[in-house]
Amino acid sequence: MSRVEPHGGEEDGVGDRLAGKVCIVTGAGSGIGRASAIRFAEEGARVTCVDIDGEAAAATARGIGDAAFAVRADVSVAAEVKAYTDETVARWGRLDVAFNNAGVNIPGVFHEVPDEIVDRTLDVNVKGCIYGCRYAIPHMLRGGGGSLINTTSVNGLVAEPFLAIYATSKGAIVMLSKGIALDYAKQKIRCNALAPGWVDTPINYAHAEMLGGLKEVYATIDSFQPIGRPGEPREIANVALFLASDESSFVTGSVVVADGAMTAK
Repeated sequence: MSRVEPHGGEEDGVGDRLAGKVCIVTGAGSGIGRASAIRFAEEGARVTCVDIDGEAAAATARGIGDAAFAVRADVSVAAEVKAYTDETVARWGRLDVAFNNAGVNIPGVFHEVPDEIVDRTLDVNVKGCIYGCRYAIPHMLRGGGGSLINTTSVNGLVAEPFLAIYATSKGAIVMLSKGIALDYAKQKIRCNALAPGWVDTPINYAHAEMLGGLKEVYATIDSFQPIGRPGEPREIANVALFLASDESSFVTGSVVVADGAMTAK
């Protein structure tokens, strides 16, 4: 298995924190998902890179090398989630980590949001995590345990303008993760929710336009994110790496917040 070097000039280093582990990362074509797939591979994991944009997933996998393969899938479709989960195990013999990270954020004034946006948001953000956990768990039970990581958001904890539907979906992920953690704690399957603040990824750009544009948001970001800058995808990937690794063996049922003090106020 080849190892990959750190991307983007980062100095996190290459190690063995996930040596021998097999991971699935959804939303791996861009942003936090891409950064996490790369980071997991740097630490010795084999990674299934899943994205609804098959070309983007393939680009991430090519950048990693023979420790990864790409799958084009819609995480809101149960059969597709089962298929890539089973394919992962068929290819590599086990499943240790499922990072259910794919999501959509389509902002709008609440009473004007059409049903198709409501449905798509709940289907991808909530059902995507439900299916990702549902089909990973049997393999993890056979393997003696594993780590489930579900991407929620600070908006699963606090509200922001124009994000009522998105926040509803992310709040659901908090309780889903806690419930799964309770159900499988004795079977050594851990489940945690990862809650990023404002991170510089495309999923936030439409919301930025409703707040006056990305330039305006970043010029005033210290008004809501006290660290005074957006997060970088690799910073969130490092938190996901901790949750994926055995270093977090006592962490389950938690909401792990990485938000530059956004929710500390």
